Amino acid sequence: MNEILPLSARQIETVVLAALDEDAPFGDLTSQLLIPEAAQANASLAAREEGVLSGSKVFDAAMHLTDPSIRVEWEYSDGERFPAGAQLALVSGPARSVLTAERVGLNLLQRMSGVASLTAQYVAAVAGSKARVADTRKTTPGLRALERFAVRCGGGHNHRYSLSDAVMAKDNHLAVLSGGDPKKLTEALSSLRSRVSHTTHIEVEVDRIEQIEAVLAAGVDTIMLDNFGLQELREGVALIAGRALVEASGNVRLGTIAEIAGTGVDIISVGALTHSVRALDLGLDVQLSSELG
Repeated sequence: MNEILPLSARQIETVVLAALDEDAPFGDLTSQLLIPEAAQANASLAAREEGVLSGSKVFDAAMHLTDPSIRVEWEYSDGERFPAGAQLALVSGPARSVLTAERVGLNLLQRMSGVASLTAQYVAAVAGSKARVADTRKTTPGLRALERFAVRCGGGHNHRYSLSDAVMAKDNHLAVLSGGDPKKLTEALSSLRSRVSHTTHIEVEVDRIEQIEAVLAAGVDTIMLDNFGLQELREGVALIAGRALVEASGNVRLGTIAEIAGTGVDIISVGALTHSVRALDLGLDVQLSSELG
């Protein structure tokens, strides 16, 4: 497995602290009233279905930011596949604290592992082709860093992180720029190239074959073929002929991605990796110790 670019401590803490504050702004009333202060808990983090793990450090943070004395021992690492029934980790510490942190830790771990598991399915479907599976900006507000890390855990790649990272001219931009005039489009994109840093990536979305030559003439880096059929994708790849990276986008599904990859595109962006993913079924089975008194 390739090394996975990690999340930073700040990225993790920003999300987890906000989630803990949302879930227990004035403490966990139930645990405080029902569970003796001295009670200790041992818990098993169990996989109720198979999948790919993502979010172990996020789960750790939910526990440790609630109570630094909680211990979490992992038996799997981020990016590793596990079977249904596997024990992913052991958790031990003050029972009140474990119960307080449980839902936030599970919510984030389940979603991230769901993203990683779905991404792994898409990546497996294009095995043997040169196509990269990439995510999109269709992420949950506030969770983009976590969801994109999960995509990496599943073997996928990240698109631009935000609107500030790269130039990406879409259909509405092109309509304003050129009004459908190919010459105006080339001029506008060429002017853009002269005004940005040499390190700034420029991608342009087209929805018709006829737009490709005008875009190529401006020297862009990537051309996105949006909602093209399979034959149109083949024609687009042949026309671009290596002069730019070719990205396929729009209505990509698990059952269609292999055929899309077979057209020769370089990148396939899949919004479904993050915008409609199902959380993986994981559970924390807690046992209180005999110190209940």
